[in-house]
Amino acid sequence: MPMWYTLTSVTSTKKIITLNKNKTEYYVYVYIDPRNLEEFYYGKGKGNRKSSHLSDNSDNEKTKRIKAIKKAGLKPIIKVIAKDLTEEQAFLIEKTLIWKLGKSLTNLSSGHFANKFRPHDTIHLDLAHFDFKNGLYFVNVGEGDHRCWEDSKKYGFISAGQHPKYSDPIRTLEKGDIVTAYLKGHGYVGIGRVTNKAVRVNDFKIEGKLLSSYDLKVDNIYNNSENENSEYPVKIEWIKAIDREEAKWKSKSGLYSPQLIKASLENQPKTVEFLAKEFEVYFKELMLAD
Repeated sequence: MPMWYTLTSVTSTKKIITLNKNKTEYYVYVYIDPRNLEEFYYGKGKGNRKSSHLSDNSDNEKTKRIKAIKKAGLKPIIKVIAKDLTEEQAFLIEKTLIWKLGKSLTNLSSGHFANKFRPHDTIHLDLAHFDFKNGLYFVNVGEGDHRCWEDSKKYGFISAGQHPKYSDPIRTLEKGDIVTAYLKGHGYVGIGRVTNKAVRVNDFKIEGKLLSSYDLKVDNIYNNSENENSEYPVKIEWIKAIDREEAKWKSKSGLYSPQLIKASLENQPKTVEFLAKEFEVYFKELMLAD
């Protein structure tokens, strides 16, 4: 086959795919209960999709509602509320409407773009990546043969490693995130801001110098530095950092201390309030700061 023919075929195929992707044949529709005019299902589709649920025999909340309406001698009100859409536009509009009405709907799926929308029942909370650009996190500064709190406090970093299951969580911290450092057996020992994402210890520098240039209390941090089990330090600007003997804790008070390397504090108001008081910090101001 001549090369020009192959190139022409590939180009034509790409054009067809693009045209199909941009075709405005989709719509978004709603099912309304005629007994109380309550909207109970949103969907997207094309052709006769909006009517297909009337013959659906699945055992779910949507079909139960439709059967109850029919039993009352009525029919669901079906209305198209947005038309001439690409599939992507239809997905986004569908998801927006599902999010708006939330639990009052019978939709089983949260729809496409779910990660772009605020979780339900969180309007009363300040959420990372919605109300704030960055997150507020619990970080376990576990000690051992490869790291210690004294080094982290003195030189401005936290670290995890010796296996990807330990280093992977710490590597998800983003520049600007606020961390609360927890030392097992003692309590919370620091509040800091991430100034650089985690890197392999061989590439980690403080003021242009590798950690090996400093007088570390635990110098085994370079063990396994040439493989996937490397330590991954994260540069931290400590806002407040204290010695282990001064760790902030209150027994049997329900303070958050999971067996995790990193965890969000979004749903831990008691712990956040405790830390704000003990460290004399205002987390909202810290989260809003650039």
